[in-house]
Amino acid sequence: MLKKFFLNTLSSFVGAWIALVLFGVVGVIVAVGLVAGMHGTDEVASVKKHSILTLELSGSIVESETPSSINYTALMSGGIEKPQTLNVIVEGLKEGADNKNIDALYIKCGAALASPATFNAIREAVKEFKKTGKKVYAYGDVYTLGTYYVASVSDKIFLNPYGEIAIQGLGSTSMYLKGLFDKLGVEFQVVKVGTFKSAVEPYISTQMSEPARAQLDTLFSTMWDFMKDGICDNRKKLSGSEIDSLVNNGLMFSTADFAAESGFVDEVVYERVMDERLAKLIDVDKKKLNFVSPSTLIGQLPWTDAYSSKNNIAVLYATGEIVDGASTGINYQKLVPIITQLADDDKIKGLVLRVNSPGGSAFGSDQIGEALDYFQSKKKPLAVSMGDYAASGGYWISCGADRIFADPLTITGSIGIFGLIPNVKGLSDKLGINPQSVSTNPAADFPTLFTPMDEKQLSIMQKYVETGYDRFIKRVATGRKMTEAKVRQIAEGRVWNAMKAKEIGLVDELGSLKDAIEWTAKKADIYSKYDVSVYPVYEPSFWDVISMGDIEAVRMMKAISDGDFDEAGMHIARKILSRSRILARMPEFEVTLGN
Repeated sequence: MLKKFFLNTLSSFVGAWIALVLFGVVGVIVAVGLVAGMHGTDEVASVKKHSILTLELSGSIVESETPSSINYTALMSGGIEKPQTLNVIVEGLKEGADNKNIDALYIKCGAALASPATFNAIREAVKEFKKTGKKVYAYGDVYTLGTYYVASVSDKIFLNPYGEIAIQGLGSTSMYLKGLFDKLGVEFQVVKVGTFKSAVEPYISTQMSEPARAQLDTLFSTMWDFMKDGICDNRKKLSGSEIDSLVNNGLMFSTADFAAESGFVDEVVYERVMDERLAKLIDVDKKKLNFVSPSTLIGQLPWTDAYSSKNNIAVLYATGEIVDGASTGINYQKLVPIITQLADDDKIKGLVLRVNSPGGSAFGSDQIGEALDYFQSKKKPLAVSMGDYAASGGYWISCGADRIFADPLTITGSIGIFGLIPNVKGLSDKLGINPQSVSTNPAADFPTLFTPMDEKQLSIMQKYVETGYDRFIKRVATGRKMTEAKVRQIAEGRVWNAMKAKEIGLVDELGSLKDAIEWTAKKADIYSKYDVSVYPVYEPSFWDVISMGDIEAVRMMKAISDGDFDEAGMHIARKILSRSRILARMPEFEVTLGN
């Protein structure tokens, strides 16, 4: 059933490729070829005997394929670049484990960019592959923390003689922008609830507060210890304290031979030697080695229309910031109708909401939450599978589920709300702009960008935010079957790793998307007699494709490269001012492992 799910994940994206015919005859040929390749036959193309499944951990690894994950600039310049997707990697490993013609797994490690939770999901899939008795080898010119964490499961780890173990620990840098906004003449007035709701800090302060630093220190330390323990479980020569000592003394600048002596790798060889090692591993002639990628394995599964089944489990991806009306991120105006449609569809027996979001618009979060309530009113089970993040607004839309699954390294919680109201009077004065207002009532233009709020107006906004916070607390209390007092104790905007979140009742189970799907099917009483369909079905318009590159970001980077920092600051300001003013969002930090 899950194999069909990943086929349909790929097929749902075909519409995006078809849209590219607008770019010329070559685009037509590419798109038609792609579609033909996917739809051309129902027969399973065989994998050669004694093949090796090759997993390349390099470049960006994203949650799932969407229009924004394609590099359209590269496409239009003659090359198609697509990031790897977690769902294809995981299901490809599952298919490789089951395929009798796949003899081993070869992991090629480079500078892969992904979150700790994504790497952990891949690592768990590799561990499942190993349970079949098939061997796993890993080779790298460079191992980052994330790629080494995955590779540590291998039977043997190889390193280029001029390569390195680039493990430096975990950390994140937040940009504090108050100095920039002071120069621009922009200030922010803040209304918030939560001691740890530090998402506003970069706009009103020049440095990190102690509560914000304390919660990040706890979060990163727990994640770092978890990953070290995972490495040490498989690399018996290493201990957590030894890893810390080596990292603190410049491990990444040490030689490959030192990495071998320390127990990080088993052998130091150039990549060309790996063909000999792999041929010996599976007992074939080196010239007869055949390598297969996860996406190739999935593409060779028989084509099926999952929705033709009478019993479907829907998987709905909610990825990105929760926004009001934007074309990227989680747009409630697009997501709510899909949820309603799934609720009313008799073929849909249950729903798994895959959440990968730091939060965003409080209003949008509430609308999505209500739509999910409507889905549950149809007596259909709802599970949430958390990815890298499911925090603040991401937790708002998750907390009402019948069961919540999370990766151990998921970041969640951040139950709080804030309002960030900009005042650009200083900027308008610098530019010679003099706004003039005529109104029937004092509140007609409140809040305005050109005049700071007075005490009465601030009090009104604070009460408004507190009302939203109370609404958030009530939703969590109802969904998680807690008292409001208990929720308030663990709220205050604090972020948690999923392991701690499970202890305090914010998460039910540490598990994968696959676990969530299987639980939902069981709850719907359909067990193995079901198919899985994926939503949303992406069909970008011509203008979606044109705007995919984020022109504002391109212009900002050009201004920086030209040394025009005033212009760059203006682009940053426009990006921030375009946001909804009342947000349920986690602090703006990102934990990404890689270069």
